[in-house]
Amino acid sequence: MIIRQFFVPGIAHSSYIVAGNRACAVIDPSRDTARYITFARSMGLSITHILETHLHADFVSGHLDLANETGAGIYAPRAGHCSFPHEGVVEGDEIQIEDMTFRVIETAGHTPEHVCYVATDLSRGKTPVALFSGDTLFVGDVGRPDLFPGRAEELATALFGNLQAKILTLPDECELYPAHGMGSLCGRAMAAKRTSTIGYERKYNYALRIRDREEFVRALTSGMPAAPDHFSRCSEINRKGPALMRNLPEPLPLGPEPFSQRARGGGAVLLDVRSYPAFSGLHIPGSWHIDLSGNFATQAGWILPPGQDICLVAENREQAMEAALQLRRVGFDSIAGYLDGGMLPWSAAGLPVDRVPVIAPADAHALLEKGDAVLVDVRSREERTAASVKGSVHIPWHDLRSRYVELDPGMHTIVMCRGGQRASIAASILKMKGFKTVSNLAGGFSAYQKAGFVS
Repeated sequence: MIIRQFFVPGIAHSSYIVAGNRACAVIDPSRDTARYITFARSMGLSITHILETHLHADFVSGHLDLANETGAGIYAPRAGHCSFPHEGVVEGDEIQIEDMTFRVIETAGHTPEHVCYVATDLSRGKTPVALFSGDTLFVGDVGRPDLFPGRAEELATALFGNLQAKILTLPDECELYPAHGMGSLCGRAMAAKRTSTIGYERKYNYALRIRDREEFVRALTSGMPAAPDHFSRCSEINRKGPALMRNLPEPLPLGPEPFSQRARGGGAVLLDVRSYPAFSGLHIPGSWHIDLSGNFATQAGWILPPGQDICLVAENREQAMEAALQLRRVGFDSIAGYLDGGMLPWSAAGLPVDRVPVIAPADAHALLEKGDAVLVDVRSREERTAASVKGSVHIPWHDLRSRYVELDPGMHTIVMCRGGQRASIAASILKMKGFKTVSNLAGGFSAYQKAGFVS
């Protein structure tokens, strides 16, 4: 048995090829499937099985693309009621690939239909060698049960029972291969390490060490980070079956005038994916800004309005294509085009431009001391609780879409995150809402603290 992990940064998604001598399975595939096909070909393998642990909420799965390209069969939880051709699996089912057996265990908790696959390599023995846990068990954490309104306690209770009665009955040496790592919002305290063993997690995973059911439910239904908007959309896309990537058109390069007409005349979303310093210096009025070098896919899925065409502003074609791929990972398939040549030809054409000044901590502090500006802390609740600036207003960046009404649009508004990227998203939202004087605090809270302005 050969196990190869494939990791997607940003959404922190792990998928796997599990291979025998001639055939292999892909578990929880991402939508960009070339990686699996290339690896399988390099090893002389045929992809014959596609195993899904659950209806993923944080990304659009590549199960249909991979099946279309390879002819492999799709196996998914029967309780998911998927609309595409597949084999529905339930507790106790076994999938045989050469000398490998994948036993299905139902592990409702993170989602109601979740299953895990317990792998045994019969060429070596009958003891389970690996658990492909999806979002049930992570390294250092377990899957959050609060994504279904009104069902958090029910799912947390189910999760506790499944962990104790099923997962923790596996041998200590059984290897753990989860679907996410640190950086994913499918859990709260995932470790940076991407694989583990049942024995190590039994000993050190905080959630597994809670042996009282009621205490476990309380721990897993309180203090969870906010869930992005696309979590409520991607599950249904995966249930119905996403559009095939090969049928999605490549974004077109558009000159300044056609781009302007497309973005402004057709009701499209205008999205700038350049660095936040570049956006601060020069951008098209009315643009959303999400820095491609940050947690782009999750942030885009969180705040962009669904169901509309997207027009991209990028530094070059390569950046635009990467942005399009990441947008499609979270369900934004309609990418109308990108501004050919970036902002230089736009500004040369005499079209409207705007900016968000980046302000140094000392200058910001002076304005705040005189009452000439308001500091809006757009970090998460958890960051704010750890340390904050006295007198600042706390509105998480994603909540500014509606909570901007709590601020005075006539006041100089300085936005602050940890380093600058999320503050730039916040600044773009405020500019769209009619705030005239908006600045981004250079270096964010970290710089403000190092400058000695945090008591």
